[in-house]
Amino acid sequence: MNDKIKLSVIFITYNHERYVERALRSVLSQKTNFPFEVVVGEDCSTDATRDILKRVAEDYPEKKENIRLLLREKNLGRPTLNVYLTTKECRGEYLAYLEGDDYWTDEYKLEKQVDFLEEHPEYIACTHGLTMIDDEDRAIEDPEILKVGELYEWNGKFTYEDFKYSGKWPGHYATVVSRNIYPAEKYDYTILYRAHDFVDDAVILLFLLIQGDIFRMEERMSAWRYVRKKGGKNWNSLAMERNLIRDDCYLSQTMTKWVRKAVGLSEYAAIRAEKDFGTALKMWMKHPDRENYKFLKDMYDYNIREVVRPEGDPSLFSYSIRTILRGIRKKLS
Repeated sequence: MNDKIKLSVIFITYNHERYVERALRSVLSQKTNFPFEVVVGEDCSTDATRDILKRVAEDYPEKKENIRLLLREKNLGRPTLNVYLTTKECRGEYLAYLEGDDYWTDEYKLEKQVDFLEEHPEYIACTHGLTMIDDEDRAIEDPEILKVGELYEWNGKFTYEDFKYSGKWPGHYATVVSRNIYPAEKYDYTILYRAHDFVDDAVILLFLLIQGDIFRMEERMSAWRYVRKKGGKNWNSLAMERNLIRDDCYLSQTMTKWVRKAVGLSEYAAIRAEKDFGTALKMWMKHPDRENYKFLKDMYDYNIREVVRPEGDPSLFSYSIRTILRGIRKKLS
């Protein structure tokens, strides 16, 4: 790790020509009493994103040494792989994260968060509040959309137990500043891109929370561009074409396998595993097609046989009947 670099900003971008200049300038305009680098993972964009990055970088000659443009020769096919490979290039003691369509709104954001972590060695990371904006940079006022942001409404200490049981997250991707846990290679972090093609924030937060607590500040210091429209290329738009329920169950199963190997399973693992099996069963009963049967069997083969009932060997049919009967009894009680 380079002793001269206090913090590395992991800047991820692909086809962000409309927004990337503002995002990158919000990083390069940060005022700190320590040197930091910006490591840009540009995943072979098909628009003008790459040219904009080069032009903006030229406007900061005094920071030339610490603006590192990783210009992929070929699209990696998995945004999470771009995050992983960009992270591996970071030299800082601390890490911050930003995607090319979001931006930071406080020029002292990095200074404030690093100062906090320097003064509080008991925390592995800190986050902060945010403002949700639309594709025209306007603050979102729609209460239904703002409900999505409630996922991050938490102040103070956030623990691994909170992550498992509260239904909340300690912070949005663009709000995280953490200690750089990766050089120590304590765990197999390749799961970051193996677990899901798009979702990386939940995995990164899991990495951090099994190693320490996270503190969330109330201050709003970033803008989260929440765009959800048909034909859009951002995650929230692409998600409209995907089965998010199935995606979430598979991600949970993959991470359960990783946690089992890394730190061992808790009581929560069995609760979540059975819940996801129940979700798969409901989907199959509603639409008994081949795809949903595979989903059901996948949830049964690991979630039930390996996590919930490792001591027994119930058949898929018998366990499904028991699950249905338990659900009926619960409704009648």
